[in-house]
Amino acid sequence: MTRVRVRGFKIFADRHGKLRCYHRNTGLKIDLEKMPFGSAEFFAECEKIAATYQASGERAARPGTLGGLIEHYFAHDHFQHLADATKRDYRSCADFLRPIRDTPVHVIDTPLISGIHDKAAKKLGWRRGNYVLTFLSQVFKFAQPSGLAEKNPAQGAIPKRRPRDAAYANRPWTFEEEKAVLAAASPPLRAALSLMANTGLDPSDAIRLRRDALADGVIKGFRGKTRGEIAVPVGKRLSAALGAAPAHDAITVLASSKGRPWTYDGLSTGFQRLKVKLEKAGTVAPGLTMKGLRHTVATTLREAGLDERTIADLLGQKTTSMAGHYSRSADLAIKNKLTVQMLDEANERRTEVVKPFPKSVKP
Repeated sequence: MTRVRVRGFKIFADRHGKLRCYHRNTGLKIDLEKMPFGSAEFFAECEKIAATYQASGERAARPGTLGGLIEHYFAHDHFQHLADATKRDYRSCADFLRPIRDTPVHVIDTPLISGIHDKAAKKLGWRRGNYVLTFLSQVFKFAQPSGLAEKNPAQGAIPKRRPRDAAYANRPWTFEEEKAVLAAASPPLRAALSLMANTGLDPSDAIRLRRDALADGVIKGFRGKTRGEIAVPVGKRLSAALGAAPAHDAITVLASSKGRPWTYDGLSTGFQRLKVKLEKAGTVAPGLTMKGLRHTVATTLREAGLDERTIADLLGQKTTSMAGHYSRSADLAIKNKLTVQMLDEANERRTEVVKPFPKSVKP
């Protein structure tokens, strides 16, 4: 069998034997199901991606530089198998590092990495600054086995601590906010948000959910980020929301107004526009995110008295730590009311059986 090579593209079989194809410099993927390998459509897509890359004026990074290590990592199987959201975040980190991509690898040490980390935290915020540090650590980690770097200087840098006054990222929505957003959203956006609000799915997992993952009233599959298994029954609210969504022929459960599967950027843009409009009207408070609906589900269940293991099972979490994280703002007063009642009753029983102090001993 003749092996075809296309300059600038990485073509390989994954661990399941399925053929994959990526542009080495940008990481763009060619869908070999729509454009079979070796077909006219396949080569046309390769030429299109290569031409777009060249037209952008982007030159290949020089070997022995930070940019070279980043390009090596983007072409690595580890990066290709990351969740889409993680890929987007890492590419954003690479964009931040672009001005220093010609820095020689041999001069990059821990103090330099720490300085880059400090600048990133100052410009992007502590959370994104830590993400830049994580990205650099991954870049050097996967460069070492190939002999491109002798050590990982990012390992010695210390992540930034969360400021005490930092806002709650992805805070839970209030019932009034959820109601207002769903009422104002377009039918396709309403269906997407309803799916997240009634299952706890991440936005990326929600838009990727295929029709065949929904059978006998249960959504089954795996989380894209952690590969945790999910099995979520479709409740009354979600069933009604999906039933009211516009009909479409997309392979996914959700579809945009054009009847095609949502892209993350498309969904995010639609939600952002609606959120800004509602914030100006004073209908919702600042800080709403689509990921916040996952926290909303966890918080609601925690307030209802469910334990973290049960919540973790619904969210597709292997451990209970993230379930506790997602539900950390739950109003535990509701749950703890019964607990305090039990404490009072226990103390009453202890009072009934306690013996009086001897006269010689003062309490």
